[in-house]
Amino acid sequence: MSLKNRSVLVTGGAGFIGSHLVDAIAHEEPESLVVVDNFFLGKEENLKSARETFPDLKIVREDVSDYERMKTILEIEGTEVVFDLAIVPLLASLDRPVWTFRHNIDMTLSVCELARNDYFKTLIHFSSSEAYGTSISGPMDENHPLNGTTPYAASKSAADLLIFSYIRTFGLDVSIIRPFNNYGPRQNEGSYAGVIPLTIKRILSGQPPVIHSDGKQTRDYLYVTDTARAAIQIYNCKNAREKVLNIASGVEVSIEYLVKLIAEYLGYKEEIVYERDRPGDVRRHIANTYLAKDLIGFKPSVSFEDGLKRTVEWYKQVLSEKRAI
Repeated sequence: MSLKNRSVLVTGGAGFIGSHLVDAIAHEEPESLVVVDNFFLGKEENLKSARETFPDLKIVREDVSDYERMKTILEIEGTEVVFDLAIVPLLASLDRPVWTFRHNIDMTLSVCELARNDYFKTLIHFSSSEAYGTSISGPMDENHPLNGTTPYAASKSAADLLIFSYIRTFGLDVSIIRPFNNYGPRQNEGSYAGVIPLTIKRILSGQPPVIHSDGKQTRDYLYVTDTARAAIQIYNCKNAREKVLNIASGVEVSIEYLVKLIAEYLGYKEEIVYERDRPGDVRRHIANTYLAKDLIGFKPSVSFEDGLKRTVEWYKQVLSEKRAI
């Protein structure tokens, strides 16, 4: 299987992971490529590189939960493949839990109904490692219990269960990718920003970096282009259908090590501030990726330290340009 000459649509394609996926798909020579995004966090500037590669890229400002509008878009474009990344992020669920949960479910339900009614053929849905919660014992494989600790995590677990119900009831052609902690250029540095862009931004603006809790909590970080590559490989692999695949590095990194490494790369030698735990924070995250290795030969191509250097340099340049403007 291949995306060449396919009609492809990416929901949430102007966001962090979504835009890198659109970059990767543009190089696959699809027949058409459409991004649907409500721009809650997405940015049109994130798609500059993809448009250069694929000048006919279409960008539609729309909410994926609107079934009728999505149906019209899919009919007009003759879409065959949907990569579904539309999401309300984790930190939003700490401020607006009801809206976050409902909206994430509504978007997934809309996409499932569109597939059930034959408006497109194949769905590659993006789940989240947050659905697992804290690792119970060592690396988490795809059979690890779903023990999410935030409304966001609960919405991602529920969305996965919803998709499997549609697979079993209606025979949908679906694969679920469960990425762990992605990082790299274009990660949102504004509202609901993650620890990496926040730390970089604080240091560059002369503020001390902040660690919540003792910093011993761990994450499994993967450079975003590796995730984008894996998503395309999952589409290409028929044996990945009706399965969830962890996509991660399999390497455990503490938040304290992460923050201190960013400080080192930026030449920061002042204090680091430790604050109280963040509500619902996961204590330990590390993935078992044997299934992805077996089915698609997945292996990260960018090491954590190299990827973090690239990320720091990208933010230094972008934030410097913004200050100049």
